Amino acid sequence: MEFIEKVRLMDAAAMQRALARMASEIVERNRGVNNLVIAGIRRRGVPLAERIADAIEKLEGARPQLGVLDITLYRDDLSLVAPKPVINATAMPDDLASMTVVIVDDVLYTGRTIRAALDALFDLGRPRRVQLAVLIDRGHREVPIHADFVGERIPTKATEIVKVMVSDIDGAEQVLIVEPASAPASEPAS
Repeated sequence: MEFIEKVRLMDAAAMQRALARMASEIVERNRGVNNLVIAGIRRRGVPLAERIADAIEKLEGARPQLGVLDITLYRDDLSLVAPKPVINATAMPDDLASMTVVIVDDVLYTGRTIRAALDALFDLGRPRRVQLAVLIDRGHREVPIHADFVGERIPTKATEIVKVMVSDIDGAEQVLIVEPASAPASEPAS
């Protein structure tokens, strides 16, 4: 499927500024990095979590623990994803009971991905507190989920797609709004 770029929301510098601001807010709300885990949702949430952890380390001189959540088996649309979905590793600290876990994802849309991440997280243990950080909140919730830390809130149409690109995965750093290219109009029958 081809897409038409409608708007470039962020370039690499704007993404970095948003992540640095979010890191500062996370540190302020949690009064430092003690018992703090920054957990990225696979795929693009992981490099964003690493960048937030880097920014926190610059601010505090100490790095929070990192975690990785693979939510593949927790998705409510698993049968639509692929006939044989690829399952990757989840890596979290062993004892979550005293931890504040900040789940990181690229885009908050319906809330279903975050619901799946919460299920995956609570199967590993019961953290003291869970918070959510997203680079883009585009609205259109289907479940009652909200983000505690947001890079940018962008109102979108349901037909639009917010495409977060990170160099680790996509070879570029930017956030775009794209729409599927319209199929060419068929010619009238003669």
